[in-house]
Amino acid sequence: THLDTHGLSPLILKTSAMMKLTKGCLNTQINNLLKKNETAFSQVPIIGHGRLLPPSKMTGPLKGSFLPNNMLVVDNHENQQLRCCLFQRIVNLPELLIKKSHFLFGPRSVGKSTLIANTLKNAIIFDLLDEETYRNLLKSHKLINESIPPEGGIVVIAEIQRIPELLNAVQRLILAKRAVFLLTGSSARKLRHGASNLLGGRAWEMQLYPLVWKEIPNFNLLRFLNQGGIPDFYQSEFPKKELSNYVSLYLQQEIKAEALTRSVQSFSEFLDFVGAANGQEINYESFASDCQVSVSTIKNYFQILEDTLIGFRVPGYTKTIKRRSTSRAKHFLFDLGVSKALSKTQIESEDSLNFGPAFEHFIALELRAYLQYFEKQETLRYWRSSNRFEVDFVIGDNIALEIKSTKLANDNNTLGLRVLKEEGIFNRYILVSRDSKKRVTSEGVEIYPFEMFLQELWDHKFSIE
Repeated sequence: THLDTHGLSPLILKTSAMMKLTKGCLNTQINNLLKKNETAFSQVPIIGHGRLLPPSKMTGPLKGSFLPNNMLVVDNHENQQLRCCLFQRIVNLPELLIKKSHFLFGPRSVGKSTLIANTLKNAIIFDLLDEETYRNLLKSHKLINESIPPEGGIVVIAEIQRIPELLNAVQRLILAKRAVFLLTGSSARKLRHGASNLLGGRAWEMQLYPLVWKEIPNFNLLRFLNQGGIPDFYQSEFPKKELSNYVSLYLQQEIKAEALTRSVQSFSEFLDFVGAANGQEINYESFASDCQVSVSTIKNYFQILEDTLIGFRVPGYTKTIKRRSTSRAKHFLFDLGVSKALSKTQIESEDSLNFGPAFEHFIALELRAYLQYFEKQETLRYWRSSNRFEVDFVIGDNIALEIKSTKLANDNNTLGLRVLKEEGIFNRYILVSRDSKKRVTSEGVEIYPFEMFLQELWDHKFSIE
């Protein structure tokens, strides 16, 4: 069996039909395999059945050097094989921290801790989810300074939103050039809406999202549309249960514990409506009526979703002249699996009615991640005219994109793009579908198979500033 040291090819470990796949058995097989390869791995988390096997349990070659930005995932299939994939994350923390201290925001379980463990081996880490660490730092901020060696280093403070006051100590240490800081959080609400010191530009911001197409070897579209890109859940044998627990944990730890709203029950009911309306225009009055709360409460709920990184909005594009356009925003959840958990739906096949909206959501997440990861200045928007012509996404004034899940796009699918093309604003008009080959219509609309589109997107083949 071959181990791809670039982390892009699957690795199959065969086991006998009668073998019980215990953690010890798993460890032994992987160690034996790695002994045959020149590249050794260290601190590589192994996920089996959705559970993390701590790096401290690794033996043999796993104690050697490591491959940055990777996570080894084990998935037990019915065919008695173990498929191991190396998820190569696009975010490169060592490269970011060479430039400046950073905030790293991302929802729970998207892989922040794993990425830090794999790529910042020598960092000093304060995890504020650890109650002892939390209590100690509440008592004395000096512990951070006292932990930094004379030569300096990288300091990670995980879940910084739990003690925003630490940012004052962090700023002093940055000014004294004592250390470079990585400050992670699963919610930015307390930091952005309180009187928190956001370090006056001395730390930049980056977000870590769930897995995207480029990070997943042997990408399975139907699995992704149902289970989403949170690493544990994409590989889980029990994704429905895992995702249901995730939503409950969010309500308990992010909403109730942080007292973000006076009524957790009302917010929970709101989440149900959000799941059903994912990817649609936000009509605050309609939402307020459905949830039986005030419009101001609904606006606050949407803001909570965005501040806790669970949702994001795509604003309307309003620069068209020939046709009046809407300024209302669409709202998307950060992950397809979470969306399915909230709406209590599953996509059974490509013929399911909800396959198309989920496919559009998938491309939206790819576009959002690309723009953020590579710090593009152009904004993701959508266009809808007052007489209901629509284009799913536009990027700046550069590219107009329509997303269709069909396997053979036709003139009806390109109508919105052709209407928008009359404005003469955009450089390219692209329809992303499941067509098998790229082609260009007589009106100049480019029809891309979605895999080709995503490959060119992540390879920077589109001119996006």
